[in-house]
Amino acid sequence: MHIGFVMNPIAGMGGRVGLKGTDGKVAEAVERGAEPRAPDRAHRALSRLAAIRPDIEVTAVTDPMGSAIVREAGIEPVAVIDPGGEGIVPPEPADPHGTTAEHTKLAVREFLDRGVDLVWFVGGDGTAADVAEALEGSDTPMLGVPAGVKVYSSVFAVSPEDAAEVVATFSRTERREVMDIDEDEYREGEVNPELRAIAHVPVAEDLQSSKQLGGGTVESLAEGVAADIRAGTGITYVLGPGSTVGAIKAELGFEPSPIGVDVWRDGELIVRDATEREILEALGEENRIVVSPIGGQGFVFGRGNPQLSPAVIRECEVRIVASRAKLDDVRVLRVDTDDPELDAELAGWVKVRVGKFETRMMKIA
Repeated sequence: MHIGFVMNPIAGMGGRVGLKGTDGKVAEAVERGAEPRAPDRAHRALSRLAAIRPDIEVTAVTDPMGSAIVREAGIEPVAVIDPGGEGIVPPEPADPHGTTAEHTKLAVREFLDRGVDLVWFVGGDGTAADVAEALEGSDTPMLGVPAGVKVYSSVFAVSPEDAAEVVATFSRTERREVMDIDEDEYREGEVNPELRAIAHVPVAEDLQSSKQLGGGTVESLAEGVAADIRAGTGITYVLGPGSTVGAIKAELGFEPSPIGVDVWRDGELIVRDATEREILEALGEENRIVVSPIGGQGFVFGRGNPQLSPAVIRECEVRIVASRAKLDDVRVLRVDTDDPELDAELAGWVKVRVGKFETRMMKIA
């Protein structure tokens, strides 16, 4: 098998520093201390692939779009292409990584010219849309290693390791949705996923679904959880993003950040729309995260809430809340924290609060 591998090196950088994405925000993310997320996830995926398919043929892209990581993972590329023509030159000083969507599209078109069997990319929904655009009119499949802040599309594997397993074992493809949202609207709390493309994707169980926006009522759930929070004297509550936890925030009596993480203690909003660093600084002796899985996908951590990093999670008890309707749409819950050891620790059966008093047992796979 011959695959074309391309990485968006800035994917996901804005997440932990509270930017909800990286489009047009690379310089600000760097100023806030953001570190690249994509290279580590790329390395995990490639290392797993090298272990299970050492005979794989990989055409890579010049750095910083992946060739060095391919080699570090133990795979010598059969070719390294340069979508910039004479090296990837930064299009503007504000982007220290010097890559654009056009570089991704040029790389994918070169993959097609070289007859690859699969385009394997690392990024988020924006990268997926760029890859799908370049593949338009082709039957060549695509598969994503999730690294973005928002991952709504159904063209991604559940984790980097799962992505490698899919690459190594798939035998047929199906058509799946590429979704994306306007990041400026997203930062203002407007979540309106738009269908960008329908792409050929390997058939596998370890692919995530498109995010569903459906509902079920959360009023009684919010009322019950808010009452418990008010009674939790001295406990620092890290309240995750999303409409379900947003209803709890509203019940507590404050205007929540639209899609951010808020920190609450003893009747007071400590930090609104907190970054990872701000959350860690606000934590006390006893801390609890309240988070709701993404509808249709089941992700508790790793999609849309990178501020809730492994460092934050390890300092907190985790309380999961969801409407019954949301849980009816998912078979299992999932986590993808960038820390495989923590993912393993979180796996297993957990109680999910579904009402004022009721809970349901769900499994974190």
